[in-house]
Amino acid sequence: MNRARQERLTRVGPGTPMGGLLRRYWFPVGTSAELAAGTARRVRLLGEDLVLFRLPGGRPALLAEHCTHRGSSLACGRVDDAGIRCPYHGWQFDPAGRCIDMPAEAPKPALLARAATRAYPVEELGGLVFAYLGPEPRPLLPRYDLFTWDGVLRDIGRALIPCNWLQIMENSVDPTHVEWLHGHHMAAERRDRGLPAPVHYGRRHRRIGFDVFRHGIVKRRVLEGRDEAHDDWAVGHPLVFPCMLRVGTQGQHRFQIRVPVDDTHTLHYWYACYVPPPGRTAPRQDTVPVYEVPWRDAEGRFITDFVDGGDIMAWVTQGPIADRGRELLVGSDRGVTLLRRLLDAELARVAAGEDPLGVIRDPAENTVIEFAQERDKFG
Repeated sequence: MNRARQERLTRVGPGTPMGGLLRRYWFPVGTSAELAAGTARRVRLLGEDLVLFRLPGGRPALLAEHCTHRGSSLACGRVDDAGIRCPYHGWQFDPAGRCIDMPAEAPKPALLARAATRAYPVEELGGLVFAYLGPEPRPLLPRYDLFTWDGVLRDIGRALIPCNWLQIMENSVDPTHVEWLHGHHMAAERRDRGLPAPVHYGRRHRRIGFDVFRHGIVKRRVLEGRDEAHDDWAVGHPLVFPCMLRVGTQGQHRFQIRVPVDDTHTLHYWYACYVPPPGRTAPRQDTVPVYEVPWRDAEGRFITDFVDGGDIMAWVTQGPIADRGRELLVGSDRGVTLLRRLLDAELARVAAGEDPLGVIRDPAENTVIEFAQERDKFG
């Protein structure tokens, strides 16, 4: 890959082509459980520093982090019914970004207007707080199935990964790494620790396939001992464009959500739904709990005796931004090349003023967006 294409596909900040594409989508910037009424949190998305806060009445809001006066962080300020006050001089901003008070100045509408800051739409769904940083009119926040199902239990794992978003997403269209990284390598790591070593991940891939659909790419595989009638091929599972993967089987389903924080950091969410077995009812869940996913031990070494830990090791050791000018792609990498071509095509659509893949504007399409998912994964 040449340097210009590498830069185009990986850089996500304001004014970049990929930043422009990704800003056409909603991304989670926090969890509902951690955003108590009257509190504020510093967040970062697509290279922008932001403050996420919740008014005492429950409404969430998102503004540029730094006060337009002297640049102090609004995340250290105080939240009240009207908005958030800067801790330095008390300038107050409402959820729309308007400056509504300057305590040391006489009320001057023109001055207040000049002091306005950037505000972004936020919505809550399924225990996550989503933000949209792109142009208006904004698309609908997609009501993907796991965010909307009733009668299930949920939890949310989270880790800040020090690498670019694209090398994580490319992993999602690289099926054959499973048999070595999660099969042979993880089995050896677990045996070294005296732990049982799963054998099902090591099955050889006889065939892999990919299909572009309305919301992304369906990934398919035929493992040794199976054929195309098996739902691992016939159904497969989707990469939800641009930054999600849906995985799971039977009673447990997950979205892996990769949030581009900036060029060299990705906030990874493991959003899980647990479906109770027949005849059982899930207990009431008022909030969705959140936990940190450990991926380094106390000495700073990668923890590679579980599937996600192995993936994180592979992503991070490619470097903060993988140097694709040095790679040697082979036939089994055709999912990676497909994703890159799809990104190129969607960049062109945005440049032409069109909506990119998966953007939803019709409420009739957005009641619940169900994804097909193979049932018997790896046996």
